[in-house]
Amino acid sequence: MTTTPLPALPRLAPDRSARVLRAVAIASCAPYLALKTAWLSGSRVGIPEGSVLLERPALVAVANGVTVLMDAAVIVLALLLTQRWGMRVRAGLLAFPMWVATGLLVPIMVGFPAQLVAEAVGGGQPLATRPSEPFLDAWVFPVVYGGFIVQGLALGALFVRYARGRWARLWRGTVWELSASVSGPVLRGVALAASLALLVPAGLHIGWASGMTAGLTPAQIAEATPDFQVLEAARALYAAAAVAGTLLLVFRRGRPLPVKVPLALAWTGSGAVACWGGWLLLSALAPVSDAAKEPTALLTLTYAGEMITGTVLACCVAVFLRRRAT
Repeated sequence: MTTTPLPALPRLAPDRSARVLRAVAIASCAPYLALKTAWLSGSRVGIPEGSVLLERPALVAVANGVTVLMDAAVIVLALLLTQRWGMRVRAGLLAFPMWVATGLLVPIMVGFPAQLVAEAVGGGQPLATRPSEPFLDAWVFPVVYGGFIVQGLALGALFVRYARGRWARLWRGTVWELSASVSGPVLRGVALAASLALLVPAGLHIGWASGMTAGLTPAQIAEATPDFQVLEAARALYAAAAVAGTLLLVFRRGRPLPVKVPLALAWTGSGAVACWGGWLLLSALAPVSDAAKEPTALLTLTYAGEMITGTVLACCVAVFLRRRAT
């Protein structure tokens, strides 16, 4: 088998559509950044009296500072994906933050609209308006999550455009045409082990979506409305996508499929599982003042398991791409 020389990196001149998408991505960060900056400055806009956010101001300030940096990274990515110098950035330095952005934004893009539908159909009451526990004013959620959804759509479109210009050869053809050299027994074994381990958290999410209360906190049990169950079902779907996409690639199954289909499933699913699991794990480790919200051991282990297995599956995909590139 002959090795095809790597082509020179193409020049990426932003066209009109790219400039529009870049402007949309940057503008969609403004509401969140403005709100977080206001909170860091001492403002309480959008925070009602009695909100849990007022109980630990130092911890909330640190979290606000971190999330401001995370949202500012979206602006950097939007610029990188539309400038010629962006083509010179090393693949790993771009792929990792894009994978993290995918993993954090996709669950919001899917979950928030599904949650609104579930609340409307099932009669659930939004968390922000439940009198038992004020959190944020009701208007904050559509403003912030709406911005995240626009960010995800614009940034995703820019990344697809960029990746098509730089790496299209990596997902060219069908699974049938993949060489055996892209996997190997070690890679297949690691991918299979991580997939089997991920079945445990996925099964728990299915159980919680079906009404099971074992492992949930008292607060979660009290708030187990249809919107909560929809979010739990969605998390099981992300795990299924990660497992299916990764195994299809490393075992070269589903051979008539275009390579981009399992690759997209593995990229999106592993990111949603690992990054959202990691974010929830950090939240679970933060101190709480209400014993009813103290995360159970099962919840903490579930989040940690998702973070680890999702990351391992993403590493398997990275090895697959590196081998196919060479």
